[in-house]
Amino acid sequence: MSHAIADQPVVEFGHVEHVTVHFDDLDAMGIMHNARYAVLLERALTPYWADRGVSFQGEQNSAPDVFHAVREFTITYRAPITATGPVAVHFWLEHFGTSSAEYAYQFRSVDGGTVHAEGRRAIVRLDPATLRPTPWTDAARAVAATLLRPAPAPA
Repeated sequence: MSHAIADQPVVEFGHVEHVTVHFDDLDAMGIMHNARYAVLLERALTPYWADRGVSFQGEQNSAPDVFHAVREFTITYRAPITATGPVAVHFWLEHFGTSSAEYAYQFRSVDGGTVHAEGRRAIVRLDPATLRPTPWTDAARAVAATLLRPAPAPA
């Protein structure tokens, strides 16, 4: 599957990545297992950042910002995914702080008509030596700026 930016749907903010649901992602009832949503979200985020120079390749981080940990993951299930094939993952940043970031996301049908699940994922960039929070680089800030949801206009 190509991750070329031109192949992706146009959204007002954030990014949409199509990821594939495989047979082994489904549970015994034929719906996507709840634990697989976190994996598919990761599979949507990874190519976005990799296409912009932030990736992990064979024991090497292309940028120090790759070293981060998930602090919180929440999800609300709306409509089960009941088949294999592509699903659209729309993700954006609600916040990008000194050393933390908060994503929001939705799993949607490819046509956008069905919201399967939605939630948030908070991460913290860590110093590899101390495992303590450390600031994002300017390069990460530049990429993050492309994902930030615009602030609502004042009423």
